[in-house]
Amino acid sequence: MGGSSIGEGTLSLGDFVASAKALIEKWKAIDIDDSLPDWQWKPCGKMGVPSEEEGYLALEGVYRNPGGRHVSIVLVYLHVLQEQIEDSNNFDDADIVSDDAWVQSSSESVHIYDYHVVYSFSYKVPVLYFQGHQAGGQLLTLDEIKEDLPSRSLKLLGESKWTFITREEHPHFSRPWFTLHPCGTSDCMKLLLEGVENKDQHVQYLPAWLSVVGQAVGLKIPLELYGNL
Repeated sequence: MGGSSIGEGTLSLGDFVASAKALIEKWKAIDIDDSLPDWQWKPCGKMGVPSEEEGYLALEGVYRNPGGRHVSIVLVYLHVLQEQIEDSNNFDDADIVSDDAWVQSSSESVHIYDYHVVYSFSYKVPVLYFQGHQAGGQLLTLDEIKEDLPSRSLKLLGESKWTFITREEHPHFSRPWFTLHPCGTSDCMKLLLEGVENKDQHVQYLPAWLSVVGQAVGLKIPLELYGNL
């Protein structure tokens, strides 16, 4: 599998898995915005046999309005449904049709994003794969994705040498996804992990990494996840 060399900004597969599991537990322990789901570890082994060290970290079903704001479409539906139930005696058919149309219009304006963190055996670093789609399932183009990003993300993508977006085959799905190219990740991680004790570096690696890549793709990462770095 190759040795760990976190001091050089890289990590082994075993350290990647350990850091992913630690991130999942810390994510659950801190106060997360309702618009963000939980990270999950998804085993994905060969020959149909799942392996804990063959998989990826996933954050799926992140809803975003154009402009980069995270939203929770579930809350929109529940809010309307609850009002209809509580005030059902005061609703006529026209009111219900109007609200149904409003909910449908709201859902159509929302984009849904999935983010996967996959270990790269070539670079020995994590790689972020992501894709967005409309509520009806149609995949978003890169131009549409960039329209969803806040201005600070576009600025980072334009200035940083290691956060540029490419399109590559997802290692576990054999389908093209957008990805942040990992060519400069190790250099950046050496700087981010300076001062972190050696025994904690593999645990802190992914939170530190997400503190940068999250900004590049408009993904809101709570400060508590990496606040002690």
